[in-house]
Amino acid sequence: MKLSLVAATLFLAATAQAAPAVGDTIRVADFGVRPGTYRNMTPQLQAAIDSCRAHPGAVLLFEPGRYDLWQEGAVRKEIYISNTSSETEAPDKTKVIPLHFYNLDGLTVVGNGATLMMHGLMTPIAIDSCLNVTLSDLTIDYERPAASELTYTEVAPGRVVVRVHPDTRYDISPAGRLRLIGEGWASERIHCIKLHNNGHFRYSNDWGVLASAPVKEIEPHLLEFTVPEDFTPAVGETLTLRDIIRYQVGMLNLCSSGTTLRDVRVRFMHGLGIVSQYSRDITMERVDCRPDEHSGRKLASSADFMHFSGCSGHIEITQCNYAGAQDDAINVHGTNLRAVEQLGSKALRLRFMHHQTYGFLAYQPGDTVAFVNPHTMLRTDTAVVASVAMADRRNLDVTFDRPVPRSIEIGATCVENLTATPTLHVAGCTFTRQSTRGILASTPRSVVIEHNRFDRLGMAAILIEGDAEGWYESGPVTNVVIRDNEFIDCGYAGATHGATIALNPSNTVIDPRYPVHENVRITGNRFITSGRPVLFAKSTGNLLFMGNTVESASAPKFLLNGCRDVTITGNRMPAPQVEERDCLSVPVEESAAR
Repeated sequence: MKLSLVAATLFLAATAQAAPAVGDTIRVADFGVRPGTYRNMTPQLQAAIDSCRAHPGAVLLFEPGRYDLWQEGAVRKEIYISNTSSETEAPDKTKVIPLHFYNLDGLTVVGNGATLMMHGLMTPIAIDSCLNVTLSDLTIDYERPAASELTYTEVAPGRVVVRVHPDTRYDISPAGRLRLIGEGWASERIHCIKLHNNGHFRYSNDWGVLASAPVKEIEPHLLEFTVPEDFTPAVGETLTLRDIIRYQVGMLNLCSSGTTLRDVRVRFMHGLGIVSQYSRDITMERVDCRPDEHSGRKLASSADFMHFSGCSGHIEITQCNYAGAQDDAINVHGTNLRAVEQLGSKALRLRFMHHQTYGFLAYQPGDTVAFVNPHTMLRTDTAVVASVAMADRRNLDVTFDRPVPRSIEIGATCVENLTATPTLHVAGCTFTRQSTRGILASTPRSVVIEHNRFDRLGMAAILIEGDAEGWYESGPVTNVVIRDNEFIDCGYAGATHGATIALNPSNTVIDPRYPVHENVRITGNRFITSGRPVLFAKSTGNLLFMGNTVESASAPKFLLNGCRDVTITGNRMPAPQVEERDCLSVPVEESAAR
């Protein structure tokens, strides 16, 4: 039967209303979300997000301005996150999430420069079990960051005066001692890192002195401490202080694929930073991880800026800025679980060993795994996961598609998930004001680090480990390119011999015939050092250092232990000092004059 033109038009209109077209625009304003009200917008924003579930490919649109978010109305969900907290540090793993993007497909969030201002300890955003979600042109900040900053303005024997940053809240206890407080929290287990006047960011015991010292308020945010006469910090130095317990994270990208952050500004992150866990194909483009330049704050994260655990596919990080973290900027790794019991010819009980990492499924059926000898850090055999079950929060029971290798050592051998490993490209980024490392990369797939600037990082600018006894983070790398970067005054805190680049697997058996890491090429970089080693490499094979420029106050140092086929050639630098132990084939050619 043919429909009349009017009937057909009504039918099409009804159909369109029932099934909105891909690419619909959903405005947060239509859900009562208004900028600049200083009222809690959490419930309304969550309602706007939830409405997008019925609109695959939608655009969620903000108007410019400030939006305030409190815990009231936030999603509360128990989530176990790698490298955060132990059973005793934080038994409750509930994450408080004001913006929970769950089970969404193709959503693009257009922030138009909006600022999301957090109140209290929260995980501001979680992208949870989503496909192709993009966040763009947003700023995330805290009214009261969960870190405090004090700057010395006067120093005299027995007396110091500090200026408290305006965003730091405090009171003075009845005993006359300083307490650092926030919105629903107080800092009790404080970690202190000092920003020195030369730009170095170092661990410090200054808070240990000030916390026990009598204090009085001269005027709001100006405090005078009575201190031992031999306590003489420098005027102008700033203490950054944060609680050591990682209750929340800066942002969470969990079990999702195709997540993109573009032109996102993150001014502070509590606990671990932007965490991607068991997610695939991640893009971080022009993500600004540093305090607002007008805020006067120095610290932007109490731990890592970007943390990738058990991810796969490709990670693309371009034109990002990192300044002011009390831990690493970028950490890409998997998790080694230890075999603690054989349950049958094809099954093992595997245990999470690090106290801050546990409680999630580290394997899925179909994943390829490697059995890792912790003494050599070599992958000895592989298998495919047939089934996995959680025995308890610390232990997984895993069945494989073939018998467990006879070579494994119960209580020692670790099992690495090779499927949950990504390729990595980091380009055009800047790293500064960090007490630890710039980039940690532990993945067997291709790694390219190029055209970045590493400026005064306390430890190695780039660290590649492979670890089955400390953090239990991944194993050998097989294809790493580090090219056309600039390294300035890194390694001053002294870890890994103070080297700018460190290749430092955790193996205790060192045999240059069987290196852990392979195929690392360091080319076309510029190093500015002051006597610290340019490179430390342990158990690395086919290592090339070529075409680099090294500006050093003394002979550039290269420390090699148990390496094979190392070539140092065609560099512009003074004659290098190469210290090698138990190495095979380490030719050092005459370098060009600077």
